[in-house]
Amino acid sequence: MSVREKIKPQSVLSPDRTEIEGAAIQWHAIDNKESLQYLNSDEKAGLSQAESTDRQLKYGLNRLPSPPKKSLLQRFLLQFHNILIYVLLAAGVTTALLNHWIDTAVIAAVVIVNAIIGVVQEGKAEKALDAIRNMLSHQAMVKRDGAYITLDADQLVPGDIVTLQSGDKIPADIRLINVHDLRVDEAILTGESVPTEKHHNTLSVDTVVADRSNMAYSGTLVTYGHAVGVVVATGTKTEIGRINQMLSEVETLETPLLREVDQLAKWLSLAVVILASFTFAYGVFVQDMTGAETFLAAVGLAVAAIPEGLPAIMTITLAIGVQQMAQRSAVIRHLPAVETLGSISHICSDKTGTLTRNEMTVRTVELGAQRYGVTGSGYDPHGSFTLNGETVDSDNEAELMKLARAALLCNDASLVKKEGQWLLTGDPTEGALVALAIKAGLDPAFEQEEYPRTDIIPFESQHKYMATLHHDHAGHGTIYLKGAPERVLDMCQFQRSATAAGAETPEQAREAIDKTFWLDRMQAMAAQGQRVLAIAKKSVPAEHIELNFSDLNDDMCLIGLVAMIDPPRDEAIAAVKLCHSAGIRVKMITGDHVDTAKAIGAQMGIGDGHRAMTGSELEEMSDDELQKIVEDVDVYARTSPEHKLRLVSALQARGKVVAMTGDGVNDAPALRRADVGIAMGINGTEVSKEAAEMVLADDNFATIARAVEEGRTVYDNLKKAILFILPTNAGEALSIMGAILMGTILPITPVQILWVNMITAVTLALALAFEPAEKNVMGRPPRDPKAPLLSGFLIWRTLFVGMILVAGTFGLFLWYQSAGVSVEYARTIAVNTLVMFEIFYLFSSRFFIESVVNKAGILGNRIALYAIAVLVVFQLLFTYTSPMQTLFATEAIALTDWLIIILVSSSVFVLVELEKKVFRDKRQKIAP
Repeated sequence: MSVREKIKPQSVLSPDRTEIEGAAIQWHAIDNKESLQYLNSDEKAGLSQAESTDRQLKYGLNRLPSPPKKSLLQRFLLQFHNILIYVLLAAGVTTALLNHWIDTAVIAAVVIVNAIIGVVQEGKAEKALDAIRNMLSHQAMVKRDGAYITLDADQLVPGDIVTLQSGDKIPADIRLINVHDLRVDEAILTGESVPTEKHHNTLSVDTVVADRSNMAYSGTLVTYGHAVGVVVATGTKTEIGRINQMLSEVETLETPLLREVDQLAKWLSLAVVILASFTFAYGVFVQDMTGAETFLAAVGLAVAAIPEGLPAIMTITLAIGVQQMAQRSAVIRHLPAVETLGSISHICSDKTGTLTRNEMTVRTVELGAQRYGVTGSGYDPHGSFTLNGETVDSDNEAELMKLARAALLCNDASLVKKEGQWLLTGDPTEGALVALAIKAGLDPAFEQEEYPRTDIIPFESQHKYMATLHHDHAGHGTIYLKGAPERVLDMCQFQRSATAAGAETPEQAREAIDKTFWLDRMQAMAAQGQRVLAIAKKSVPAEHIELNFSDLNDDMCLIGLVAMIDPPRDEAIAAVKLCHSAGIRVKMITGDHVDTAKAIGAQMGIGDGHRAMTGSELEEMSDDELQKIVEDVDVYARTSPEHKLRLVSALQARGKVVAMTGDGVNDAPALRRADVGIAMGINGTEVSKEAAEMVLADDNFATIARAVEEGRTVYDNLKKAILFILPTNAGEALSIMGAILMGTILPITPVQILWVNMITAVTLALALAFEPAEKNVMGRPPRDPKAPLLSGFLIWRTLFVGMILVAGTFGLFLWYQSAGVSVEYARTIAVNTLVMFEIFYLFSSRFFIESVVNKAGILGNRIALYAIAVLVVFQLLFTYTSPMQTLFATEAIALTDWLIIILVSSSVFVLVELEKKVFRDKRQKIAP
């Protein structure tokens, strides 16, 4: 029974619903002629215009639909759906009730600016889907009514006959039916570092996408040759359409920081409500205070406890991190991603173009008697040759020079240096051979002039080799042959002898070929993930000016083998090592072959060089099974977009914070799902850039390690700001609560509290955003993403410092009151004492438990010193200028009062430094 007979006839022209023995149709497993029959199409005539119109009505245009989008107003309003914003709005309402319209305006501005930033970032994220839709080809050469015509690609329908040639962007998913040396760059879908050779033969049903050599997929690029095929899928049913659907359905996760801040805001909101309610009830029912008076006190407590400046500080700190990263070639597209980078526990990286250069490089030259190593990387022709570990001069290695000349002349590629970069024109494999020849000291232009090409047999996938005929100016003719080693070995009868260099005649320079030896060497190189080519030659008479296939049947002499690989970036190797030292696990997820993946992984320090898992193995696993092994395996090969997405999701299900790097369309769903998606800025597709939170401007994996360091520093600085803001807010709130409990008047009014909160937030707390990285920032493991921001340490420090501030501020207020000064004078003392407490506490806040009693601790952050100077000026204006005295009910105080204030407020610095010493002495590990 033929495949076509197994297909249900009612499923004609419904490839997405067709079944072959119960499974979705697999076009690569169907004979090309049967595919035409099934689609009611004809290679010679194509479809009629009437038939194509009918099919377009049924299947729609060959384009990807735009998903429904929220309106601008909806997106704007959704930005306010956040507990911290609710707290901030409550603070705004409170200040409005107090007729403090300036502070109300400031808070409203902060909320609105945050909302606008959120809307802008969401709009950028939606461009990922638009970028995929724009990747489809704009035009196609289609056969309609027996003649080829040029059509807009969105007019294609299943069954159309399409011709493909070099330079074409493939307009739909196509089953190839007539192929002539077609090579297609499928890196955006499969991650393959070299173009894929295509054919029209039938493949097995279980062949993965990356190995479906009889299919051409929408959005990929023809690099060589030409072919004719039949359209089998259009629009959303194409492979790129399926990825687009995956991308639109991927659920993005909330960042660790936003989760922690949300939790912190909930606890703060609850604490504020409880304390304010208790204060009101106690004042009314126990102290017999009036309702209005007690309500004002409760409002003051709420204003004191709510960290109005925290959202602004958080946004500004993240923005500073963005600027710092931009200077280090990491462009952040989504603000919270800055901090999330510091939480990363696993980096899942694509191989091609990310860990490697996406430039083939010859690593080994095997001549039989000698085996040379080749240094250098990519198409940059700087490098040298080694023999037995020692660098050798290629000019003295005659056999090596013969192979380099053959590799250069039997070649159609060229390298050009432009703006400091070596650029390739032609096939990547041939480009690597040109670079090899230049490293050997050969000048391509001179060699081509000295040994001009007379004829050529171009490379075709059917015979797997390329041959060229050359004549020098003395009339000597030479045939050079290069190709797949198993094919070239079958064509060779001789090999260069070990004494070839000293031979007097060509016959003396060769001996019978030892195919077993060469096959063993070829297999050893291939097992290391290297792409192997064999190079041979044959001398011919001067009058031999035409090259025929029959000329290659005898007297061919093998020169040697060359093995090449897309090598890892040197800086990426160092970056992986740095990530490991920081407790970050690096995993390679690639569409390339398993041997290549293992070899690159071993060189990178990823995996053990032996264990790797393929996409087909992943497909056999359930999600639960995958979660059990995902942390044990570091190298994954022959993966599809679904596999990458599953691996990222499996790690996240284990509670890990995952970064995903990539540059192709196939990476986009996983980039969007990851906690931090990282795209390549130079070689990355627009799809990957728009799906990612961060773009590497230099395509350098090492930039990720630097970004992680910056992310950890940003988180440290955010926590330092919180560690500074919460204790000072607690001190203010407890001062008011203490006054109610003692039945005395408030030491600080709500309006004065708002002044202190806002002025210290924009000066002192903001200065902490500029703190440099602590010395051990990359020497500690990633923080636990489940650990709450309101840790035991933070609660302790809040209460400890809060009580110090209450004792000093409230104590001085009561002392001055007892001395007979006015309430306004005593409150001016209290406000300035509170501010000076915060200045001294700022220094201690610069390090979590390390001492700041040193030059770096006191002078290490110039911004903090400037902020203190600005704050002192503001406090002098607050205390001594008439408008401020009227607005805030303050009075001028004496110089001796300042000395007392400084003496009392400096106690917080001494006590906190002593507290740190206790922690250090007990060797308690308090994760910042």
